[in-house]
Amino acid sequence: MINRRTFAQLATATLTVATLGLAAPAAAQGKGELVYMTPGLDLAFWRYVSEGVKSVAEENGYGFSALDSTNDPQTQLQNAQDAIARGVSGIVLSPTDSSTAPAVLTLAQNAGIPVVIADIGTDSGEFVSVIGSNNYEGANGVGAALAAAMQEESKADGTIGIVGISQARLNGQARTKGFKDAVNEAGITGEAGLQQMQAYTADETFKFTQDMITANPGMTGMFVQTDGPTLGALRAIKAARMDGDILVGAFDGIPEFVPLLQSGELVVSGMQQPYLMGVRSAEAMVEHLSGGSPEKEITVPILIVTKDNIEEMLPTIKETVFANEME
Repeated sequence: MINRRTFAQLATATLTVATLGLAAPAAAQGKGELVYMTPGLDLAFWRYVSEGVKSVAEENGYGFSALDSTNDPQTQLQNAQDAIARGVSGIVLSPTDSSTAPAVLTLAQNAGIPVVIADIGTDSGEFVSVIGSNNYEGANGVGAALAAAMQEESKADGTIGIVGISQARLNGQARTKGFKDAVNEAGITGEAGLQQMQAYTADETFKFTQDMITANPGMTGMFVQTDGPTLGALRAIKAARMDGDILVGAFDGIPEFVPLLQSGELVVSGMQQPYLMGVRSAEAMVEHLSGGSPEKEITVPILIVTKDNIEEMLPTIKETVFANEME
């Protein structure tokens, strides 16, 4: 068994430590410290999850810090070693992908530190609870709405391109399958390929979309599996002067989506509720640390948002999706 001194010796690399609103505490406060390990705080979704974890941690007298893994498994491992060396009370983990989570879970288990998993999932390992969304159902809803719009605008004979999150993630696999099942059920079977994100930026998806448009002149639909990169796809479609020719469905949500959905430029978004996911994750950790037994799996609903329902859903979206960042 690896002891804490060994972990301290291993944690020699410079780590990226980020907190939202407050600097990371030099030492655990009150009851101790809860750490949120995230793939990348540059993506709004993870920033919103972090805000949810932070709100519950501080409300219950715990210190809080967020460790950014920059979508790199080695940095994630170093962050875990750093948290363990500090003797944190608990770790809320959103892994870089499902295959990298077990290494973190093993380190934490050996050190006797509980872990709650927020989204993405893990291939194996011991954890207190996993909090997530039904990615299959959410993507299926996006696919059904996009297919209906394509049929209404006589675009169902075209092909659909997908820009996906890592398909090594369980949630990525579920989003792809859920979406494909829905459009296939609607009779739309043409495919323009699938590109997997690595940088998770709008610029990356802009290039993916340009390539898809060039290779598939008959493409009439797109599904982008996370929020910010969707803006890159819409920008590429506009640059190609194909506004209205290619209908776009998205996953997750950022404030920039609101006017796009209102205008119909974005047909649909399956919005997870990341702030609420962070809240539920921290609540499960606090319950465990207080001697309780939280549910092993906790599901947070996905909101299927379109032009037709966005006004009605906006008050909920502002809080549970955007963490009150939108005025």
